[in-house]
Amino acid sequence: MPPVPFTRGGLVLADATLRQTVRVTIGGDRLRLRFSNAFGGAVLPITAVTVARPLGNRAGVGAVEPGSVQPVTFHGRAGVVVPVGAQVVSDALDFPVEPEANLTVTVFLAQGQASGLITSHPGSRTTSHLVAGDHTQAEDLPGASTTDHWYFLSGVEVWCDGGGSAVVVLGDSLTDGRGSTTNGNDRWPDRLSARLRAGATTSSVAVLNQGTGGNRVLDDGIGPSALARFDRDVVAQSGVRWLVLFEGVNDIGTAEASAVAQKQLADDLCAGYEQIVVRAHAHGIKVYGATLAPLGGSQAYDDPAGHREAARQAVNAWIRDAGVFDAVLDFDAVARDPEEPRRLLAAYDEGDHLHLTPAGYRALADAVPLELFTATG
Repeated sequence: MPPVPFTRGGLVLADATLRQTVRVTIGGDRLRLRFSNAFGGAVLPITAVTVARPLGNRAGVGAVEPGSVQPVTFHGRAGVVVPVGAQVVSDALDFPVEPEANLTVTVFLAQGQASGLITSHPGSRTTSHLVAGDHTQAEDLPGASTTDHWYFLSGVEVWCDGGGSAVVVLGDSLTDGRGSTTNGNDRWPDRLSARLRAGATTSSVAVLNQGTGGNRVLDDGIGPSALARFDRDVVAQSGVRWLVLFEGVNDIGTAEASAVAQKQLADDLCAGYEQIVVRAHAHGIKVYGATLAPLGGSQAYDDPAGHREAARQAVNAWIRDAGVFDAVLDFDAVARDPEEPRRLLAAYDEGDHLHLTPAGYRALADAVPLELFTATG
């Protein structure tokens, strides 16, 4: 939830301006925004929205480049009411953006949202700015409250004249970027995007990061499971040709640490992966499976008897050998310490023996073959 005083008595962001920065991956001359009320407990009345270029093209700043603010409309109107459980897409706007550019989106809610349940992204690793009143046209927000979360904005679509396509990355906190640099855009999907931009045959491939911290494949946890959110977060996205699935450690880590429970979990997890592949293939989407990175030494997930490690090894063996995925990304091999394969390489260990450093995330991205995202990939 937003910080006080922007949350009070079941009312959120009343008479408040919310300024957020996000980064596009491919460039283009036109864009449109998606706003979501998927988890809200009441309608979401948005009064006004603008887009702008953040000052210095930096993430997480409250100031924008002078003269760059433009209004966003919905069916030609300044505002829109998003029904409970729904999303809205803005009108297309002529607003050129370069590849890898940051974009400032400013929202004003005159009435606020009358609910203690809202749609937000806790692990934004990007600073947002909050201030009372309507400041959607302002070039700076001095004195604004800050919070490292995103709210309501669920996507930016850029029109690519060259016939762009997209890869969705479905994952948990390792994809969401825990351990990466706040406002640094150095999660592994960010690094992959930079590599794709530099490739002559992959420069028009967008990267859609659908990582959610705490997420599981089989059961709801922090947010709905991967199986439950698949249609919304993969199929409903624009231009998707590929899916990278890098998720499952939270399923293993939250199941009982016993031989029987972990054996059942490993079998169920592989079955869940297969369901995702089948559903993706029905929409012409290729699926690349990533092996699970080490969890050895994690106070939260590792167990003395090694039952969870055995499940991870079994799941990784299935990912590598079952032949279900269209290709395999062996992130386990990239991230593990060759002297102690149950653990992350020290230089890649964020400190909790589960999440990666920026260097570790770069290593994951560097290990992805770019030819997987060409016309024949």
